[in-house]
Amino acid sequence: MKLGDVLRSGDWKSEKHVPVIEAPDKVAADQPVEIKVSIGEEIPHPNTAEHHIRWIKLLFQPSEGFTFELADVQFTIHGEGLKGPAEGPCYTEPSAKVTVRLKQSGTLLALSYCNIHGLWESSKEIAVE
Repeated sequence: MKLGDVLRSGDWKSEKHVPVIEAPDKVAADQPVEIKVSIGEEIPHPNTAEHHIRWIKLLFQPSEGFTFELADVQFTIHGEGLKGPAEGPCYTEPSAKVTVRLKQSGTLLALSYCNIHGLWESSKEIAVE
């Protein structure tokens, strides 16, 4: 079995687990660009101790060469507290913004992990001019 065999994907407008990548289609070479990655853009994903998104990774696959990890964001609190699993004072939402500079065109790749439903992926091409 390979990692690709267990990755799930879909349309984020109809599947609450798929990472949403918000980035321009084209960017200027070597200039800062903000990329947002989130879960539950159209359909909210549960954010409870029992069912939550644990992490999101953002990667970049240049047109030529190897894949690079741009960000690894951990979401570590989901309402847990001393009084019980839904009695805590805070939650982390599965959303992150990352500023990067790209020198080549390629594909942004996002991976997310749901503690119940496993690994999910999405991608978005980005052109560097």
